[in-house]
Amino acid sequence: MKLFNTLTQSLQDFKPINETVTIYVCGVTPYDTTHLGHAFTYVTFDTLIRYLEYKGYPVKYVQNVTDVDDDVIRKAGELGMAWDELGNREIERFLGDMDSLHVRRPDVYARATDEIGRIIELARTLVERGLAYESEGCVFYSVRQDPEFGKMARAVGLNDYQSMLAIANERGNFPDDKRKRDPLDFVLWQAQAPGEPAWKSPWGPGRPGWHIECSSMAMHYLGEQVDIHGGGADLTFPHHTCEIAQSEHYSGKAPFVNTWMHVGMVYQDGEKMSKSLGNLTLVRNLLKEYSADTIRITLISHHYRYPWECFPDDLKIAADIAHLFTQVRELVGQELDGEDTMLHNRFIAAMDNDLNTADAILLLKHAAQDALKEKNRQLGSEVLRLTKVLGLTA
Repeated sequence: MKLFNTLTQSLQDFKPINETVTIYVCGVTPYDTTHLGHAFTYVTFDTLIRYLEYKGYPVKYVQNVTDVDDDVIRKAGELGMAWDELGNREIERFLGDMDSLHVRRPDVYARATDEIGRIIELARTLVERGLAYESEGCVFYSVRQDPEFGKMARAVGLNDYQSMLAIANERGNFPDDKRKRDPLDFVLWQAQAPGEPAWKSPWGPGRPGWHIECSSMAMHYLGEQVDIHGGGADLTFPHHTCEIAQSEHYSGKAPFVNTWMHVGMVYQDGEKMSKSLGNLTLVRNLLKEYSADTIRITLISHHYRYPWECFPDDLKIAADIAHLFTQVRELVGQELDGEDTMLHNRFIAAMDNDLNTADAILLLKHAAQDALKEKNRQLGSEVLRLTKVLGLTA
């Protein structure tokens, strides 16, 4: 099996560190509703895990939730709710939406607010090693003290300090802050602002920065080196760039992650689907009209690494494929023993080629058509077995 590693920009043979495959995927910030872009990411990794298990690998899967964050605090204020009340509500909505799409829950669903002690320890260690500094109750990572900073950023084309700074400013990820020594320095611990939630720390009351929670959780639950770390392509910089820096300098081990997998953005009306833009196709709205299988087929009909535009016809085409699989189920009845070796091998070849679900679903579509035309129950039975690997119910 080969997977594309964003950090090396190459296809690599997948070889787990230990017997159990460790996977960490960056989760949501729970302040709004789940959209199709979220679903593309989590359906992708759900499919990857199902396939690894199909190949005989045990998997331990961790996903985080950033339950305290500027956006959560801001939105809660707008709604007149407590920040944690809003977070709990949106977490349950997100998990419910994922359940509806047959996305299995991770082995560990970790909240940032449960990680405070370990985050403080990580930040304190980086300060002691001269890679971070305290300033007015905040702790910042010092990029100038880290000659290797930016490995992931350079991998995706941000080849120097100025290009990283330009993107950071464009995205608003590194706000101007006079407490910082360098504009690219990023916060590990954020001093409490009036009215914000806070926890005690050696530097005064505050809360974690965004990037540090994922380093802390990944190392705590999976170890100092992880097989696969994933998320949306928009996380390569700054989030995963910062994760690599703080994790490797804390543990002293490199690489922090063997394979970085990033899922392409979903676009609508020519722009990236996002909460901030409001151009959202909501999962719960789609489920009123389409089956979970139809939505999953829509998503996995696109290769996970590439961006794509969401068009209504995509869902109609996927609904037709889902109906084909239902017809195969009616033809086969109870699944048969044995396998169709040719179909099985072609499916494995597609999936082993960087999780090419787009080729796999097209292969199963044609096989389903053949099975129905020939009334071939053995072929149909194999189709049904393989649709389960993709998380479909047929």
